[in-house]
Amino acid sequence: MNALVTARPATVARPGPGPAPVIETARLRLRPHRLSDAAAIADSLNDFQVARMLSRVPAPYDQQDAFDWLNRQTANMLTADVMPDWTLAITTQGDDVHIGCIGIELRNGQWHVGYWLNRFYWGKGLMSEAVHAAIERFFRRMPETVLHSGVFADNPASLRVQEKLGHRLQPDLRARAQCDDGAHRDPACG
Repeated sequence: MNALVTARPATVARPGPGPAPVIETARLRLRPHRLSDAAAIADSLNDFQVARMLSRVPAPYDQQDAFDWLNRQTANMLTADVMPDWTLAITTQGDDVHIGCIGIELRNGQWHVGYWLNRFYWGKGLMSEAVHAAIERFFRRMPETVLHSGVFADNPASLRVQEKLGHRLQPDLRARAQCDDGAHRDPACG
């Protein structure tokens, strides 16, 4: 039997986690970003100790960079069916001071989590608390998803956050492939 299709089939969007939520923890509030966060973002990301651990942040980082990034995030929020990423501001409970960011994004068909925290809030367990809350909510919406993350070798604090959350360390096979002698050793080929 033959069938004639006269209408184009509807485009099926890749299922996503839905719009970015507001998440409350004991000490933090995670929420979508606002344009009013620009100054705090610029202050944090202009700090070399923070920015050096991030792979996609220009240096120096100024308030206009923050506004440009926030405008892209706002556009993504309006098209959540097309861009399903979550980018959450990490703020302190009660006074809503912006102290960091957690992003869960779809890149090359895989979900990835990344995060940063203003240096003055390091060492207090805040990032572990924030990432745990964001991932827990994400997995409620996307229970069968595999979530990837990366960490620079000289960032043991971020590695501890990931280990606490159950991530397993795996070698970066792309970096291994760049070793000219073909030996299987650490990604630095050293």
